[in-house]
Amino acid sequence: MNSTTKNSQYKKIFLGILVVLIFSLSVISTNNENKTIKTTAEVNENKKVGWGIKRNDNHEQPDVGNERKKVLESNEGICLGNKESKIIYLTFDEGYEAGYTPKLLEILKDNNVKATFFITAHYVNTQPELVKQMIDEGHIVGNHTVNHKSMPDLNEEQIKKEVMDLHQVIYDKFGYEMKYIRPPMGEFSKKTLEVTNSLGYKTVMWSFAYEDWNEDKQPDEAKSKEKVIANIHNGEIMLLHGNSKTNTNILDSVIKETKNMGYEYKSLDEFEM
Repeated sequence: MNSTTKNSQYKKIFLGILVVLIFSLSVISTNNENKTIKTTAEVNENKKVGWGIKRNDNHEQPDVGNERKKVLESNEGICLGNKESKIIYLTFDEGYEAGYTPKLLEILKDNNVKATFFITAHYVNTQPELVKQMIDEGHIVGNHTVNHKSMPDLNEEQIKKEVMDLHQVIYDKFGYEMKYIRPPMGEFSKKTLEVTNSLGYKTVMWSFAYEDWNEDKQPDEAKSKEKVIANIHNGEIMLLHGNSKTNTNILDSVIKETKNMGYEYKSLDEFEM
């Protein structure tokens, strides 16, 4: 075989190898590109939203953030009622019992106010009689998930388990079907809202809250009452924590004063957009 023939064969082999390499690189690049697009989409769908409000003076509705509100309401969630109606929707988050809920229930009964209590699995497992009392006295019991985990940190199956395991326990114990949910720590994403909405749940955020949850650092009662009253607004969804001694001591006077200001307390079942 002469040198010319050998060179020709080497060129063919080289070109063949080159074609294979180019094709392989093209496939890898395409796969990586598709993977990147998919991952980016997933990240956007599950981008964690932390709820927050900017209070306004003169009993105006607060700024809850247009983008946050848009994501929430696009999945049938609520955070503010009708701005023309002097209505307050009172809600409590109850991760565990600190000994104050019996008094809170007594105050609500005396003032003919129906509230919503968002509870965890720990709460119902340790305080079934209080949960039964809530239901028997016409209050709403809402889902605060089994373990109070940030839902954007969970996959879809884990979210469903956190919600529906508690749902089933409440139904089995009391024949009661929950339909409202408050995301733990006020954190959600478009994806988590879609999942909980598909389970038949309406997400309930809030338009007023304050630092009342730390039992070891309870806020001053007079200042807390002043803050609550000063920020009362139409269509308010008020969030209080049931483990707060301060809330327990000021709740009766807060309800009476706000009623004297012309506000009415309604259940979430009577919510007005």
